[in-house]
Amino acid sequence: MAPRKKKVSTLPDPEKILEFIRENPHASGKREIARAFGLNSEQKRQLKKMLRDMQEEGTLQKGRGRKFTEAGKLPSVSVLEVIGPDADGELLAKPLNWDENHAPPIIYMAPERSGQPALGKGDRTLAKCEESEDGTYQAKTIRRITNDAARVLGVIEVFGEETRIRPTDKRNKSDLIVRPEDLDGAKPGDIVRAEITQGRRAGLRQARVIEVLDTLEGDGSISLIALHHHDIPTEFPLPALDLAQNAKATILGKREDLRDVPLVTIDGADARDFDDAVWAEPDSDAGNKGGWHIMVAIADVASYVRPDDALDREARKRGNSVYFPDRVVPMLPEALSNGWCSLVPNEDRPCLAVEMWINAAGQLQRHRFLRGLMRSAARLTYTQVQAARDGFGDDTTASLVEHVIAPLYGAYTALADARAARNALELDLPEMRIELAKDGSVANIAERERLDSHRLIEEFMITANVAAAIALEKKQQPCMYRIHDQPSFEKLDALSQFLESINFKFSKGQVIKPIQFNQILKTAADTPESHMVSQIILRTQAQAEYNPNNIGHFGLGLPKYCHFTSPIRRYSDLLVHRALITGYRLGEGGLAADDDEFEALGEHISNTERRAAAAERDAVDRYVAKYLSTRVGATFQGRVNGVTRFGLFVTLNETGADGLVPIGTLPGDYYDLDEARHALVGRQSGTEFHLGQQVEVRLQEATPLTGGLIFGIMDSGGNIRKPMQRPKHSHSRPTRHKSKARGKARNKRR
Repeated sequence: MAPRKKKVSTLPDPEKILEFIRENPHASGKREIARAFGLNSEQKRQLKKMLRDMQEEGTLQKGRGRKFTEAGKLPSVSVLEVIGPDADGELLAKPLNWDENHAPPIIYMAPERSGQPALGKGDRTLAKCEESEDGTYQAKTIRRITNDAARVLGVIEVFGEETRIRPTDKRNKSDLIVRPEDLDGAKPGDIVRAEITQGRRAGLRQARVIEVLDTLEGDGSISLIALHHHDIPTEFPLPALDLAQNAKATILGKREDLRDVPLVTIDGADARDFDDAVWAEPDSDAGNKGGWHIMVAIADVASYVRPDDALDREARKRGNSVYFPDRVVPMLPEALSNGWCSLVPNEDRPCLAVEMWINAAGQLQRHRFLRGLMRSAARLTYTQVQAARDGFGDDTTASLVEHVIAPLYGAYTALADARAARNALELDLPEMRIELAKDGSVANIAERERLDSHRLIEEFMITANVAAAIALEKKQQPCMYRIHDQPSFEKLDALSQFLESINFKFSKGQVIKPIQFNQILKTAADTPESHMVSQIILRTQAQAEYNPNNIGHFGLGLPKYCHFTSPIRRYSDLLVHRALITGYRLGEGGLAADDDEFEALGEHISNTERRAAAAERDAVDRYVAKYLSTRVGATFQGRVNGVTRFGLFVTLNETGADGLVPIGTLPGDYYDLDEARHALVGRQSGTEFHLGQQVEVRLQEATPLTGGLIFGIMDSGGNIRKPMQRPKHSHSRPTRHKSKARGKARNKRR
């Protein structure tokens, strides 16, 4: 349809131009706008300048085919680049050409047509985009845009006389055929990287092996798949390794001597590096009655990793360390991460420390940053410290209880009071831990213990992080803040509707604060809806990120917050250390990046953090699937933790494993998604499956290669409940409502 013409005698103002673009998204180039408003030659020149000014002001952006769109809006047909799955496994994309002055929209890719290989990270596609009510977009591929041969990660398998590659990505359900001459020495069971080639055989696409990575039976195959699937670098360049190997002990020099301060490290029993140590004593100042003098000392990574040297470039590229059940992929080479930058007991180590004085209510009164040389008095574990606190000390802790451990808990009690007073968000959801046997198999999956000793270290670190942010502002130094925005209006609106559906009150019109969520959690405690309410509140939260522009940390209830305490494994913390060194004139290794570079660095390290989290989840999913693969056919108790347009996600009580109940297998009816109530509802029977509901399921499939689990819903008699059969000659299909729900959300990192 031709765009509607508006006959006017004068040049339209910017608002009328925007109105025209909204009404005619497919015909909004400069020529179409001029024609629609009947502009003469002089007015066309004025229009050109006006459109340029509107772009510079940020109200317009130029999209595909030289068409204009309203700033922040995606054209109905766009070129997209796949950026990988989100926390719930849905595939995300970004516009290939986008105005950098505006944050790109969230774009969810629809599954590919049957028989087509799944889209993967880096793939480009011309797609039809439709905006949803919540401001996100649903995109459907029109055609793929290929620059290089598409790559796939998979395992070599033999079917009869054919050799195939079975992809490791659970979204890619199509095998690839490999000709004998394209195997490059790969054998059945090998994990390979391959590229898709031209042609098909037996309806399947062909590929050739370009690299053999390992065997599927190898001890580290699961984490290896996750690493390669998410393009996480594992090998350090030789210049970086040389710098790390040639590092030497640090002398005292101008550093403050902290070797007589009984600082201790407290970590998990399986910790591989120790980069933070703590100490506390009652404050001797009579003016701070009941207060505490505490110290947090952090490994001085900046003394070994200098701006723009080979170590720094590699650490910046990685962004952070990545942790798997069987290995760590460190941000720094082992000679530093497990050597000179690890606060091992009874050895001199350089540190950047902060002394802090808090009052009896746990409020930070003053602080002082210093560069020192320390000697850890002990390497302690969380369970060890808690046992000593509870009166069950061992040979290591017996001499530390009175003068080291007791003061730490005294200061922690004050800090916990301060946390409660500021009403930080209290979402203490269980976390599962995979325990491996010596042969690399999964020995057990159990809920991770949560002790006061864990909370003690957390509160000490949070206080040190706050002090660092305050200090950098005072010293007028760039700061890489850890920010956490308040929930969006759309998410609060969805939460309000949901809570109303279960008779919980929540006023979305008020200025939102964490205390309002805590009150809901308290009200829901000890009710059947407790777990469901916790999950929905978790999903309502924004995702934390790194940014030099401070908006505070909503979840912690803190106006200023950054990460200072782990430069051995987070590049953000190394930037904060360097800024403190510069601001306090603490010697060499200070900040070299300027404010402009900080913005780009913040986006980069936020992305590497999300990449690491996705890889860690993928590895855990595969370990769990391998653990459960011998129990196919067994029944389990579980809870619905995700309700989507394609089925239910169920989390097993026993292991915390997540699996899918496909919507087509739900019993006795056709089911529609009720987004507001997070439920699938049977059209005829009214049978409902909702978030948080306890269910009994039977494990139908467990695929270690992809980490996929498929469940079937059980009835009261212990049988799989059968889906409703379609009548013969019926061509009707159930309507599936579009969903804003994205499956099971995971805990968002602080």
